[in-house]
Amino acid sequence: MEGADNRPFRIGTTVRALNSALRGEPENVAATVPDKLWFKESSAKNLRNRDFLSPSSVLTTLYADGQVPATVLGRVLSVGGNGVLPIAAGEVIVEGLRLRVDRVSVFREVLGDLHPYLKPSGQGQGHVVLNCPALYPKRCLSSCETITLGQLRTVLLADHQAVLLKKKGFSVSFCPALPEGAEIVRVLKSIGVEWPTVPVCSANGKREEELWGVFKNSPYRDSEEELCGGMEMEGGGSEKGTKTVRINLKKAVQEKNLQGYDPNLGVCTVQEESVYQLGQLEAATAVDKGAAPMVLHVTSSQDEFRQQQVDVLWRVGGARATQKHMVCGPVKTPGSQINAMKYIQLRKAQMKEASEIKYGEKVEGQAWDDIIQVMTSATVRFELLSTVHSSPVTLDVQREGGVSTKGPKGGVFVMYNCARLHTLFTSYEHAVKQGLYPEIPNVSHLDFSSLKEEGEWLLLFNYLIPFSDLLDQLGQSLEEGRGGARVGMKTEQICRFLVSLSKDFSSYYNRVHVLGEPMPHLYNQMFCRLQLLGALRELYHCALDTLHLPPIPQL
Repeated sequence: MEGADNRPFRIGTTVRALNSALRGEPENVAATVPDKLWFKESSAKNLRNRDFLSPSSVLTTLYADGQVPATVLGRVLSVGGNGVLPIAAGEVIVEGLRLRVDRVSVFREVLGDLHPYLKPSGQGQGHVVLNCPALYPKRCLSSCETITLGQLRTVLLADHQAVLLKKKGFSVSFCPALPEGAEIVRVLKSIGVEWPTVPVCSANGKREEELWGVFKNSPYRDSEEELCGGMEMEGGGSEKGTKTVRINLKKAVQEKNLQGYDPNLGVCTVQEESVYQLGQLEAATAVDKGAAPMVLHVTSSQDEFRQQQVDVLWRVGGARATQKHMVCGPVKTPGSQINAMKYIQLRKAQMKEASEIKYGEKVEGQAWDDIIQVMTSATVRFELLSTVHSSPVTLDVQREGGVSTKGPKGGVFVMYNCARLHTLFTSYEHAVKQGLYPEIPNVSHLDFSSLKEEGEWLLLFNYLIPFSDLLDQLGQSLEEGRGGARVGMKTEQICRFLVSLSKDFSSYYNRVHVLGEPMPHLYNQMFCRLQLLGALRELYHCALDTLHLPPIPQL
């Protein structure tokens, strides 16, 4: 374990070290060695007796008759180094080579310094502009009634992605900036989205005129375009003119060797709406004078074709930014037609009704209004973000459906279990003030061998340790800069992580009585459990923060 305290434990680092130890010298290893030599256990059943397993099928491939040489086994048991989990024991059984981690020392190390486990291990660089076409004025801002559920999904994805990218070290900005006082700003704020605003809708008129000039003189201008002096007059020759320029996008795609774009991109007439969007993008990307920024267009599948047109138009106009598209599947509401604003209002009414059924007349006042607003935001976000972003989402928006304050799924269940931790520590702190319990001592004074309940190691091994790796993986495809127009982002992972965490925490918490009798011989185990659950509370807060969901005291 030499040097292990220099870097936090990582599952990936441990598996790589175990791979190297098990393979041995290259000349002694068969050519058909599988890529995956070890499996991290995650189920409560398997974690009772092992943490990692190299299956017998792998051992048979590596060594004759699956007999692991003593020297190899010794090398596996002695793996160490920065970030590598210490191995306490290992043996070959029918299923393969199983290993058990030195759990006591891992509890002590992780709970003694939790901070590295709540942030990405690596840091990115650069500027990312999250462009949300659903929010441009001529698309929806004339009335909130026109915002679809699919468009709302893109806004929430952009909002969530921004936090994840910032945690990774990127500077992030949003496009478009919304006009101050617009109704859409109020609606978004009600579900925790703080989109940037400006006093006026556009201050890019000069750049827009320049873009019109670029398009008019572009080599990609359609050769068959017929113009009346570059203008078509509205209203039979009024002074107000509407510019019409046709650009051959197919030619631009071919000459610029763009991959992954719709083959039906042909000749398009440049719309004022498109030029307005490009003016906003020019302003957003002009902030960074260094390396070319990345622009991520977060759009619905229905609007993807139109956004690819805007993308190629910007390239024709001289864009210096790298552009990618995160395309969201449709949101379906069988048996009902409902827009985004009415959907939010429905979930809020259902959340209030569910709270009144549980708490009665206590559900009143500003404190409860704030709780219901957060719970509405949690419900909406988990319903729209828990599915892979490219896949469709189906919602039940029947009024009589209701929203349960319990039930093992969704945002309400997650927030409920987070609130249970708040209640636990409030009870403990109250008991300390009354003199029933002493303060929790420093981790170095605790004996973590008392944590023998299977759910305790599961919570640390499946959630606390892997969270940093999860943050590293999110947005990885954006950093890798793969070819093609689309980019796949694992935006559903945080929601799924929180739901899974809440199921396992709830199972543990329902079995174990954490605050026991105030007897000194029971304090060590109680303090160890409080340290673990305190770390879980921090984990909840960190993960919920990526969804702009503040923890609530009760539900």
